[in-house]
Amino acid sequence: MRNSQNITLTRSQSLPATADETTWSFPGAVVGFVAWLLALAIPFMIYGPNTLFFFLYTWPFFLALMPVSVVVGIALHSLLDGRLLYSIVATLLTVAAMFGVLFMWLLG
Repeated sequence: MRNSQNITLTRSQSLPATADETTWSFPGAVVGFVAWLLALAIPFMIYGPNTLFFFLYTWPFFLALMPVSVVVGIALHSLLDGRLLYSIVATLLTVAAMFGVLFMWLLG
């Protein structure tokens, strides 16, 4: 049996300190959610208040894009090494493209 009572760690033998890593989840999530809100406003800017009648039956599809947009924001922000300006532009373009594809698919 191993004698574990005599194990002591000195300062030189201590565990290596881990560097604090930057977390990309919160800024990326905020960028993804804001991109979702802005993409939700695009049909209103194009078609005006008549968009509400279209959203009456199709809102679950657009609501389902919200967590996808947040995950896309987190992923792009982490892939771009935390560069906020590039991740904002990439997330806005990606989420707008997802909304455009869904909108065109629903229009038939």
